[in-house]
Amino acid sequence: MTKIDNVAGLIIDMDGVLWHGNNPIAGLTAFFATLYDIQLPYVLATNNASLTQQQYIDKLARMGVEVSADKILTSSMATASYLDAHLAKDKRRVFVIGEDGLREPLLAHGFTLTDLYEVNRKDDAHSIGADLVVTGLDRQLTWDKLATATLNIKQGAAFFATNADTTLPTELGDVMGNGGTIAALEAVTGVKAVCIGKPEPILYQQALSTLGTDLTNTVAIGDRLNTDILGAVNAGIRSILVLTGISTKQELQDVDYQPTWVMQDLEEITAVLRRTFVDRSSGD
Repeated sequence: MTKIDNVAGLIIDMDGVLWHGNNPIAGLTAFFATLYDIQLPYVLATNNASLTQQQYIDKLARMGVEVSADKILTSSMATASYLDAHLAKDKRRVFVIGEDGLREPLLAHGFTLTDLYEVNRKDDAHSIGADLVVTGLDRQLTWDKLATATLNIKQGAAFFATNADTTLPTELGDVMGNGGTIAALEAVTGVKAVCIGKPEPILYQQALSTLGTDLTNTVAIGDRLNTDILGAVNAGIRSILVLTGISTKQELQDVDYQPTWVMQDLEEITAVLRRTFVDRSSGD
């Protein structure tokens, strides 16, 4: 029977793993109760850049799960931290396509957010545009936002994205994700976005730092092969593909990387964790 050897921490995706939209996936509260019972540290690390840390805390509370702020890591938070660490201190003007989940971390790191049609103009020496454009999931996306981003990028603004997820699982089905916005802007500007979220290893590396674990004893849980699982491979950690979200078991035949384990749902993961830790404590 399946067990997970040498596990000291979990990095857990949210959309498609814990819920579909506003509907919790079966076994959610039992899963978190198990993590508490076996005292297994975890970080909830999501590519979804739309919600703030507090909004995720509140969402989980409505589903019957209490978590602290240090358990939540979004691609927006990772992006703001990365930009703060890697960009020159005089490059602080940002045009954002995104929601509060992206805007708040950037403001917290000292960036200035520019408005619609604030762009550098060759015929106006006093015009001040953005030093960079950052895109995340934006459910109020407009032509004006896309136009402003396009103008800034064409004037030399660096182009970053929180993630490149093409779809987002909801209770109604899969809808367009940030990848659609990126594709539009790349098509019209000819500039490729630098993505911070999964499958790049940056989000996982920040989660590892929070957990205080290492590559050998940390396991990622996700529903999407080309982000969650590939990101774990790129970061050098083991992974569980859970089949309640985007990717299917059949798709494993089409990729040249693999998860360490494939599990049906949260209930199966919970059973495996209990088996692993109860057997360990009993000396089996």
